[in-house]
Amino acid sequence: MEEDQDGNEIHNCVIKLREKPNQRRKKVYIGCGAGFGGDRPIAALKLLQRVKELNYIVLECLAERTLAERYQIMISGGDGYDSRITDWLRLLLPLAVERGTCIITNMGAMDPVGAQEKVVEIASSLGLSVSVAVAHEVSSAKLGSGSSTKKSYIMEGGISTYLGAAPIVECLEKYQPDVVITSRVADAALFLAPMVYELGWNWDDLEQLAQGSLAGHLLECGCQLTGGYFMHPGDKYRDISFPSLLDLSLPYAEMSFDGSLCVAKADGSGGVLNFSTCAQQLLYEVGDPGAYVTPDVVIDFRNVSFHSLSAHKVLCAGAKPSLSSAPDELLRLIPKECGWKGWGEISYGGYECVKRAKAAEYLVRSWMEEEFPGVSCNLASYIIGLDSLRTTSIHDNNISCGASEEIRLRMDGLFELKEHAVQFKTEFTALYTNGPAGGGGISTGHKKEIILEKQLVERESVFWRTAVKSWKGMRPDKVEVDLGHLVKTSIWHDPLSPPHPKSCSPVIETSPAPSGQKIPLYSVAHSRVGDKGNDMNFSIIPHFPSDIERLKLIITPQWVKEVVSTLLNPSSFPDTISIMKRDKWVSEHVSVEIYEVKGIESLNIVVRNILDGGVNCSRRIDRHGKTISDLILCQKVVLPPSVA
Repeated sequence: MEEDQDGNEIHNCVIKLREKPNQRRKKVYIGCGAGFGGDRPIAALKLLQRVKELNYIVLECLAERTLAERYQIMISGGDGYDSRITDWLRLLLPLAVERGTCIITNMGAMDPVGAQEKVVEIASSLGLSVSVAVAHEVSSAKLGSGSSTKKSYIMEGGISTYLGAAPIVECLEKYQPDVVITSRVADAALFLAPMVYELGWNWDDLEQLAQGSLAGHLLECGCQLTGGYFMHPGDKYRDISFPSLLDLSLPYAEMSFDGSLCVAKADGSGGVLNFSTCAQQLLYEVGDPGAYVTPDVVIDFRNVSFHSLSAHKVLCAGAKPSLSSAPDELLRLIPKECGWKGWGEISYGGYECVKRAKAAEYLVRSWMEEEFPGVSCNLASYIIGLDSLRTTSIHDNNISCGASEEIRLRMDGLFELKEHAVQFKTEFTALYTNGPAGGGGISTGHKKEIILEKQLVERESVFWRTAVKSWKGMRPDKVEVDLGHLVKTSIWHDPLSPPHPKSCSPVIETSPAPSGQKIPLYSVAHSRVGDKGNDMNFSIIPHFPSDIERLKLIITPQWVKEVVSTLLNPSSFPDTISIMKRDKWVSEHVSVEIYEVKGIESLNIVVRNILDGGVNCSRRIDRHGKTISDLILCQKVVLPPSVA
C-alpha cells in the first residue's frame, strides 16, 4: 500500500472486506439536504430542525453538467470545488455540530482539498470546533512521485471516476468527522456509506447493500421524492395545492441492520410522499431496472414495492443484488472540447408574428452560408411560445402560424470553430435593421462547450485517499443554536385566486381507463424523464395498476420512435427533405429499450441517441429532455378492452 507525501494511505478500488466491522446502531437516520447543485440551503436547514433524529445529512450537488462547468471554471483560474459550499456550510454547520449530525457532500468536485480548506475557514469564522475529512480520487501517474505542490492531488485533465462508498466509510472509521467532502462519488454511495459504517455491514452483504443503494437512489434527488417535480394542475392524481408545494420537506431514510427501509418526510410538512412519487423516483435514470449498476453493487429493482405507512412514511422493500453482484469496472469521465456554442433570440408580436420569425430564421441561415458555406446545417431553431419544446402530438404535426400573439425565435448552433460562433452572433444581431418588421429584445451569446466522454476502467487502476483537518473553535463545544424562526414559511397569496388549504395530493379511487376511444395518455398514466449522456430514460406508471397490460400493447419501440422523432427537427418549419433526413437518421441511430417493472406494474423506457449529444453540448432549449414527459403524456391512445 502506498502513501502520499503527508503519510495518508492510498488505496485502489479493488473490493476488500472490512475487518470485524462493528455495529454501532440498530437503525440509522440519513437525510437528503440537496438533490442537485441548484437546491435550496434553507430547505436543508428546515429538515435538520424538524427531524432531530438525523445522524447524517447528505448534500448531493454534483452532476455531469456541473462537473463539466466546474472543470471549465477551474482551468480558467477559478475554484475547482462548488463555490456555493460557503453558503451551505455557513448555514448548516452550527446546528449540525450542535446536534452531532455529520454532513456528507460531493461539493468537492475537482478540488475536494480546496473545499476542505474553505469549510475549515468557515468553521473558524463561526467559532466552531470541527473536523473536516476528504475522500477523493488520486492520479496513478503521481503515485510514488513525492509531489508536494499545492494542487498535486487534482486529477490531470479534469478526469474523474465514479467512486463507491468505501472511501467515505474509511473517513467515518478513522476520523469520526463532522463533515466529509468527496470528489466524484456515485450518488447512491453517498448515502450507502454511513449505513455500512453504522450498521456494521460488509462488502459481501449484498442483500443489505442492495437495499441501502435503493435508499440512496430514492433520496438522491431530494424533493423529487416528496412532491417536488410531481405536482401537475389538471391531473387529478397530482394536483397539489400551491401552499403545500411551498412547504415541501426534503426526504430522509430510516435504515435498520437487516435492510428494512422506510423513506419519510417531516411530520406536518406539505408535498406528498406516496406510491406514485416513490415509483417515479425508482425508475429515474436507472436504465435497465434489472441491472442498475453502482460501484458497490449491481441492483435488481424489478420487484421493489412501496407501502404507505402514513402520510409521511413509506415502507420500501424488494431490492435485490443482480446476478453480477459488484461491477469489475468503474465509470470514468474524461473532459473533451466539443466545439463552440453560439445562440441568439429575438421577439415578434402581433399579426403574422410567426411568419416574421420564419423569415428571420431564413435570413440568418442564409447570411451564415454567405460567410461560411455549409455551416448553417449546424443550426437548430425553435419558436418559443409555439414549439420550442417540440411537444407536438403525433396526430397533429401542423403548426398554426396564426395561433400566437407573441413569440420568440431562438437559434442555437454548435460550431467547430470559435469564429463561426462569433459570426453567428453578428449575423443574428443584424436582424435589427435587416430583418422583418417589429423584431426586438435581441440577446446573443457564445461559449466553449465541454463534453464528458465515458470510459470503463479496471478497479485496480483507480486510486483514492482520505485525509482530515481539524479546527478548535473559541466557543464551547455545546452551542445552543436558536434558528427556529427560519422554519416558518411565508406564503404569498394571489389576490385573484381563492386561498388554497395546505394539503397533500388528494387520495382518489382509481379505475381502469376506458377502452375503444381516443384518450390522452395523461388520463392513464404519469411519467418522469431523466437523461444519461445522449440517452433518455422515461417511465410509464399507470394510475390503475392493471392497465399496464393494455399499455404494453401500445407502448412499443416503433410508437416511441414516432413520438420522439420531432425532437430532432432542425427547425420549426422542416421541409419534406429535412423530415426524410430526420427519419433516416432516427432509423439508423436511435434505438428503444422497454423494460417491465413488475413490482410497481410500470414500464421503463430507454431511448438511445436522442438528446442532440447530451446535456453538455445539446442545442435544445431543454438540454436534459425533462419536458419530454409531457410530450409523451399528451399523445392520444386507444386502449383495447380489459382482459378479465
